[in-house]
Amino acid sequence: MFKKLLIATALCASFSAMADDSFTLKVKGVENGKFQNKHLLSAEYGFGCAGENISPEIEWKNAPKGTKSFVLTVYDKDAPTGLGWVPWEVVNIPANVSKLPAGIDAKDNNLPKGALQTRTDFGVPGYGGACPPENEKHRYEFTLTALKVEQLPNVTADSTPALVGFFTNANAIAKAQVTVETAR
Repeated sequence: MFKKLLIATALCASFSAMADDSFTLKVKGVENGKFQNKHLLSAEYGFGCAGENISPEIEWKNAPKGTKSFVLTVYDKDAPTGLGWVPWEVVNIPANVSKLPAGIDAKDNNLPKGALQTRTDFGVPGYGGACPPENEKHRYEFTLTALKVEQLPNVTADSTPALVGFFTNANAIAKAQVTVETAR
């Protein structure tokens, strides 16, 4: 009996240690799991929001062994398009980077060297803030994918979210994900 208890305790400790080393992602600056006004889409986009369109700080840890770069994708799975909506993608983030600062602009200022923002469903590269329709709650999935390549092949700033997604999934090692819900 004691031997079984000892083995069970050792297994629990091992699983607990593994959980502490898991690949995790954090979106900083959200309040109670919701975007602040500064992260919402600005009025100039014409979708009815009046935020500041400032990207939040993104942080991660415990990338898997063999990671050569990362891709960050934000996906609004509740967008009324039938396909969802991709408001932000950053590709070719170097493996030695573990965070993206807040306030990355459309000209890639503040991005780590070598990283690139690609076209979103707004039709242009750069961060597009959350903007669910009035009286609706949307879930924005932030996914950081660890890749086995330093750069995604055939991907430029003008690449569509579908193309980026294809090459991201073809070269993925692991994914870390966080969902931020927001309503208007």
